[in-house]
Amino acid sequence: MLNLCRLLVSHQDSISATVVVTEEWFGLLGGAAAAAALQGVRFETIPNVIPSEHGRAADMVASVDAVYTRMAPPFERLLDQFAAAPPPPAAIVADVFVPWAVDVGRRRGVPACVLCPISATMFAVQHNFHRLPSSVSEVSDGTDPCLIENYIPGLKSIRLSDLAPGHSDEKMLKKTLEAHAAVRRANCVIFTSFHEFEGDAIDALRQDLPCPAYAVGPCIPFTSLQEPHETNNPDDGEAQISWLDSQPAGSVLYVSLGSYLSVSAAQLDEIAAGLAESKAKILWVVHDAGARSRVQGQVNGLVVPWTDQLRVLCHTSVGGFFTHCGMNSTLEALYAGVPMLTLPITFDQPVNSRLIVQVWKIGHGLKEKARADGGIISREEIAAAVERLMRRDTAEAEDMRRRARLMKDASRATVEVGGSSWRDITSFISFISQ
Repeated sequence: MLNLCRLLVSHQDSISATVVVTEEWFGLLGGAAAAAALQGVRFETIPNVIPSEHGRAADMVASVDAVYTRMAPPFERLLDQFAAAPPPPAAIVADVFVPWAVDVGRRRGVPACVLCPISATMFAVQHNFHRLPSSVSEVSDGTDPCLIENYIPGLKSIRLSDLAPGHSDEKMLKKTLEAHAAVRRANCVIFTSFHEFEGDAIDALRQDLPCPAYAVGPCIPFTSLQEPHETNNPDDGEAQISWLDSQPAGSVLYVSLGSYLSVSAAQLDEIAAGLAESKAKILWVVHDAGARSRVQGQVNGLVVPWTDQLRVLCHTSVGGFFTHCGMNSTLEALYAGVPMLTLPITFDQPVNSRLIVQVWKIGHGLKEKARADGGIISREEIAAAVERLMRRDTAEAEDMRRRARLMKDASRATVEVGGSSWRDITSFISFISQ
């Protein structure tokens, strides 16, 4: 959302953007909020009416239910304050999983725009979930898995089984589909991806949605790469960059498996042992202090609590990214032109992994290497996959890196004047202006 606001404000001087977050989230944003404010993005807060960010994974359904039911009243009170000091907002842009914002906009006569922070492919799956078989477990004739494109056009290589980790919980699925019901009442949809990456899915959605759809990504902080470096953690960040500066080009595997959900302790141990066995240089981000102490000192490199991820991925010494395939991480790796080793956990991550490995062909997957007895991927499999990803002396490796460079070029060209994302941002601004 912050990156979208930066893009809009930089695109046209007459645009201002106000981001509304809870008081807790404003505190968590810290330096990111300060940096955005310097770029002309304002912030307003509402009270902490939803569960704390710390620990919300323990009961996701309750957390989502609170977002759906408790945030609208304080937000509307804030809109009343805006009305007392014109001009009123030209549009409300809300995450797809903040569905009440659509009806607030309709009641107040303000265009309500849905921001999709997941891939357009995953959005298309959820938006057309009614077209799929009743079970999201793998359907097979004994040789080929059930491909979703058999039911939903434009979704190449995605399997029905890819949905199982994030769509088997009936209560959570109900919440997801409830959000997509609100999408059909929205004035437009905004994708943080862009056409060169997900053209088939985006084109299919433009045919299906009852409102315009704009692909304005990559919505990542690429503008900050040209700015003076400021972080929440400057000492650690500069130490990491200094260490990267001392490493040979393409020699470092950057590892980050997400900040929200993570792997089990047993899998963490296998990952640490596999990384050590691979002999690759490692920069590993482990947010949890307990997990960090568990693996500290086991790998050839650094284990840290935080990085400026896009800056790290764009460093010349980074030759690979071991990732959970969250959408932001995926877009940043594509922008940096770095091949990926994928270990998706849930929700949209298995679908993103399938795009990376089978559609874009810029990485290798680990999920299929899991043992039948418990789903753990062994250290031997991890070490072999790391070695395969980081090597450069085979036709396969060179072809993968060539495709990654093409993705990098496309990522940068799309936001330049005349690029597809630049055109869609221009069209979106024109849409809300009218």
